[in-house]
Amino acid sequence: MTVEIVILAMIAAFLGLRLYAVLGRRAEQGDEQREPAPRDALGRLDAQAPTGQANLSSQPRGTDRGADRSADRKDERAPLAGGRSAREPLSVLPTVERGLREIIAVDRRFDPHAFLEGARGAYGIVLGAFWRGDKDELAKLCDADVATGFAAAIDERNAAGEVVDNRLVRLNEVVITGATYAAPYARITVRFVADIAAITRDAEGHMVAGSLHDAVETRDAWTFRRNINSADPDWLLDETDEG
Repeated sequence: MTVEIVILAMIAAFLGLRLYAVLGRRAEQGDEQREPAPRDALGRLDAQAPTGQANLSSQPRGTDRGADRSADRKDERAPLAGGRSAREPLSVLPTVERGLREIIAVDRRFDPHAFLEGARGAYGIVLGAFWRGDKDELAKLCDADVATGFAAAIDERNAAGEVVDNRLVRLNEVVITGATYAAPYARITVRFVADIAAITRDAEGHMVAGSLHDAVETRDAWTFRRNINSADPDWLLDETDEG
């Protein structure tokens, strides 16, 4: 009887291991095939949308974390993930989030991450055109008033016989600090924190200001504008200020 009990126990253990192996593999396959949870246009998890479909609604939900914060926590930032890809979430104030949602409500193609990448590139291009004194390039990238201001500064610099030899060393911060929509214009303000090596030379090539070795931290707040009804997808630099 003892030998029979031992044999039966071994058979039971063998069958248990086989069953666990089959069920374990199926469970792992199920986890691998499971689709990621759908997200809305700003990257928030959307529990109401069917699996595999992203809800592109840009209206704040009743359970939105920004809506039920108390008034004394208005400075706390809310994370936003742009578009429907797994990118680092943006960190913006609730007031900025509302503005971005208003823009998405009228322009479903708008993606905060893509906009920030474009703003990052525009910052370097505009500064480069200004330093070179390229008025035509600035006129394409800026609102008429901003382009006129840049042109006046270039003329003043030329009249003094000065030449700038500036270089954008690095961009340390590019963050959205404001977003509004007033039909038909969307306006977004971006703060740039950059290290810039700035050198000014006179007509004879002598350095009159700046340093060849030290970069200076610069803070700018630039506002970009776009007519949502226009077929042109480009944003124009609408306002410049110190950040």
